Amino acid sequence: MADNATTDSDDTAPETDAETTATAGDIHASYTETAGERRLVFDREGQTAVVAQNSEGYAMLRVRQTADGDELERYYGFDMALDHAAELLGVTPNALPVPDAAADMGM
Repeated sequence: MADNATTDSDDTAPETDAETTATAGDIHASYTETAGERRLVFDREGQTAVVAQNSEGYAMLRVRQTADGDELERYYGFDMALDHAAELLGVTPNALPVPDAAADMGM
């Protein structure tokens, strides 16, 4: 998780790589939090698919081809967003590794 200069508290321990990254076969997933959103980025053979949610952890999930790319679709459910991400990468949804820190995305 990135440091935020406006944070007043240091109560939480930093997340480990095992919590924020995962790999299955040729698919690598990484989870990050920015000032505005939570991002789960999948990379396979140079292609990417991103599932993003606002930083408060509620609202619809957005699917994009890149972290800063145009929104392709919005979903309420994490499973539906993962289906679309898998389609963009040409794999089945079950092939996508999801890091522990991203497991609670969705409504």
